[in-house]
Amino acid sequence: MGASSGDELASIYGFAHSRDLRFSKNVYDNVHGSISLDPLALKFIDTEQFQRLRELKQLGMVHMVYPGAVHSRFEHSLGVYWLAGEAVNKLIANQGLELGIDRFDIQTVKLAGLLHDIGHGPFSHLFEREFLPMVFKGSDWSHEQMSIEMVNHVVDEHHIDIDNDTLKRVQEMILASSDHAITKSAQDKHFLYDIVANGRNGIDVDKFDYITRDTRACGLGCNFQFPRLMDSMRVVGDEICFRAKDYLTVHKLFAARADLHRTVYNHAKVKAIELMVIDALVSANEYLQLACHIHDPAQFWKLDDTIIKTIETSADEELKESRDLILRIRRRELYQFCNEYAVPRDKVENIKQVTAQDIICSQKSSDVTLTEDDVAVSNIRIDLTRGRHNPLESIMFYKDCEGEDKFLIPDDRVSHLLPASNQDKIVRVYSKKPELVGLISEAFENFQLKAYGIKAQMHDTPEKKKRHL
Repeated sequence: MGASSGDELASIYGFAHSRDLRFSKNVYDNVHGSISLDPLALKFIDTEQFQRLRELKQLGMVHMVYPGAVHSRFEHSLGVYWLAGEAVNKLIANQGLELGIDRFDIQTVKLAGLLHDIGHGPFSHLFEREFLPMVFKGSDWSHEQMSIEMVNHVVDEHHIDIDNDTLKRVQEMILASSDHAITKSAQDKHFLYDIVANGRNGIDVDKFDYITRDTRACGLGCNFQFPRLMDSMRVVGDEICFRAKDYLTVHKLFAARADLHRTVYNHAKVKAIELMVIDALVSANEYLQLACHIHDPAQFWKLDDTIIKTIETSADEELKESRDLILRIRRRELYQFCNEYAVPRDKVENIKQVTAQDIICSQKSSDVTLTEDDVAVSNIRIDLTRGRHNPLESIMFYKDCEGEDKFLIPDDRVSHLLPASNQDKIVRVYSKKPELVGLISEAFENFQLKAYGIKAQMHDTPEKKKRHL
């Protein structure tokens, strides 16, 4: 069936939509323009748990290097909510009644977009990926799972009138791309689960928003334009597909994401600051019990980026070590970057995490003996969302709007200039004390020689830095 007429669509969606407008509110977003918030969304937004997202910077400590990156998870969540609704509307406009999309579907997709980060920890992903594994060995805590718990808490705490089917579907959509994904309750329309958090291939409105928002906040250019993909997406065989001629546009999405990881999220100075924040949080954890409420949404919502201010303004002796580290960050007395190398391509799959112990064990005789407390190591992985696999191998395309065929497009049918590898692993080493940069740099070079038989770093550490000038 082709797209239905405007009259048919209006008869299904028009009355309910006009009724909602009386109780909706508009906000102006600096990325998407005017955003209309429906009554149910507002019930969640106007809670202290959701408003907490204003105190979580989207990019954690990146603003210390890119001063404009002070946007929050609050505005990102509004952006994903809006794009989720726009994506569903595009599908309805392109294919009409044949998809069977109803108001329940529209509401659940938009709510999933709004609430997908409500359980996020402080300082971007640093909290769950770096801090928690240091205080709870083997921690598998995830912000997606906490988002589910937080949604349940908000519904109970604020007596939000939402039926169980809607709540269950929203939760399934939030978890769709995570390691904690649960079985879909829907028997059909599985394509709706791919709009907010796409577990099939990674193309979702979450990325559309944060790539656009983050590049703008950092003052960077971005050659990926998500409206082109939104305009052409089409459901074929219960899966969202894209026009074959938009193959390179899809590739630009993943390339733009990888570029942000390399130049912004994993900037050498950003990582230095993050390593100091991690050390400060670990030191303060026992006294402040920062990690003790990670499974209790009634307490977890009280934890946000302001913990930094709490530590640095406290006079408690138990927080002195943490306080000193934050003071060093304020005064730009950062951990000193020594050097880095990209793991050789043939070693990427089997390389283990490099530790401070690996570096100090590579030190040759010296008057000063290095300890693990002198060295900080950052193991960085940058990929196209699917590790060593090319995400485009999981994306289906269509030729024209009249056909019902979908197909994969191999890289070699498009261009021989596309990357042959889909991931990088970078090992970066820092000295916690500026006077030890020379010794740590030398030990790091020795480690590379032992591990690979060569110095894998691009160049030697500058002599000026080694002399601590």
